[in-house]
Formats: sequence, C-alpha cells, structure tokens
Amino acid sequence: MIHIERATEADASVIRDLALATWYPTYSPVLEKAQIDFMLEQSYSVAALQEGMREGAAFYLFLEDGIAQGFMSLSTHADKIRIDKLYLLPATQGRGFGKLMIDFAAKEAQKQGLSTLELNVNRNNKAYHFYLKQGFEVVETVDIPYYQFVLNDYVMQKNLIS
Repeated sequence: MIHIERATEADASVIRDLALATWYPTYSPVLEKAQIDFMLEQSYSVAALQEGMREGAAFYLFLEDGIAQGFMSLSTHADKIRIDKLYLLPATQGRGFGKLMIDFAAKEAQKQGLSTLELNVNRNNKAYHFYLKQGFEVVETVDIPYYQFVLNDYVMQKNLIS
C-alpha cells in the first residue's frame, strides 16, 4: 500500500536516514564527496530538518507498506509551490513513485489556488530527464554560491493549468 503523509519534527531522523541513503548514489557521479558530506550535514542534520519545519517547510514521507521510501519538502511562494527536496531510495526508483510525489505536490498547489510547480535540479543530475518527462521546463540556468561550493542548477517549472 502506498501512502504520502505529512512529516513532523519527530520524523526528522527518518528523513535524515533517507537523505544519507539517497544522496551518495544520487550525487556521487556529479559532486565531490566533500560537497555531499557538507550538504548532508548542513541541510539534513536532525536539527536542521526540525528548524526547517518550524520555519514553514512542509515535509512529506512517501511510505510503501508503512515503510518510508522517500521524502519531499514543499514551500509555498506568492504564485507557486516549490519542490525544495524530492528523494526516493535508489531501489524504489523507476516504479512511478516520483510521479506520484509530483502529482501530490500538484494537488497541494491546486488546493491553494496555485498553478505552478517549481524546483531546482543539478544540471548534471539524471533526475533532470525525469522532470522533463513530467512536464517541467527549464526557465533559468543558475550558479548559486553556497558556502565554499557552487550549485549548478536548472530552475524548472511545470504549469498546472491544462
């Protein structure tokens, strides 16, 4: 059984474990280990996750038969919902779960009367092709200074109005 539920601060350690299990396989081909280690500590410590939740980030757990297989973070902006984080365990990829999570985000946007989903993806991440298949388009190419690193991203958007 598939289920997506809102995470609470008590779920921060589950999200941390999922991040540790997904980031190395996802980013090892495109980022140095030092950057992956830094990003995990900076953004995915239990304290950082809980602080993000207190500041308004809405985290969701993707569960299969009651077991967390991935997570997503959404934030609402004036005219859109941003998918700030979306990660699934490598063993679950290719099973349609990413599409389910994007569809969930789209429904959340529509509940708020918003017509656009937005996300950033590393320009060398294979997820870029997945997002294209889901109807996202590149609206901007950005290089974002982040501490001693630079995030080389595409900003992608999906219009939810048919």
